[in-house]
Parts: sequence; structure tokens; C-alpha cells
Amino acid sequence: QVQLVESGGGLVQAGGSLRLSCVASGRIFSAMAWYRQAPGKQRELVAAITSGGSADYVDSVKGRFTISRDNAKNTVYLQMNSLKPEDTAVYYCNKRRGPLYTWGQGTQVTVSS
Repeated sequence: QVQLVESGGGLVQAGGSLRLSCVASGRIFSAMAWYRQAPGKQRELVAAITSGGSADYVDSVKGRFTISRDNAKNTVYLQMNSLKPEDTAVYYCNKRRGPLYTWGQGTQVTVSS
């Protein structure tokens, strides 16, 4: 079973940037995605990328977030620019579609106004 480790979160002011990384313990051939869960809300998909590199985004992050992947390093990235307080959440990566891997611990992103 592939294990996922997310990192790169932190506290940033509105308008700032962060780059998240997700390292998988094994080869990842599937479409992958970044998800986020804010306090009291359901987990939502934020961005997804196919094995070939085609990306898709939820409307709220289009033009601000960029997902990418390095298949040789079994790593998926999320570059987040122009961050807003509403981006505050725990961010996770996983497959785009099921069956999903076991969820990692996530990485906390906090955006102050």
C-alpha cells in the first residue's frame, strides 16, 4: 500500500505563497489530486493532474494554484499564490479517483488577513 506524506504548509499572510509537496512511498501511475478540509467543512478536491500532466482546478483556485508532478520522484506539488484567508485548511493529496490510498496526515495551511 502506498503511503503519502504531505509537507510545505505553514502560516502566511494574505497574498503570500506556499509550495506543498506530497511524496509517495511507491510509484504513482494514477491521476493524483490535492484536497483540503477546513474546520467544520467536508473535504473538497482542489486540483487534479493526470499521469500525463493535464491539470484541472476548482473554480475558487483557478489562476492562483498550480498542480504539478514529478513521476520519477513519486511526488506531486501544489504551488499556491495569492493566498486568501478562505484557503485556510489542512491539505491532503491522494488519487483523483478511487480506490484511494490511505490518507496521509496532511499539512496545515493558515492564511492570515
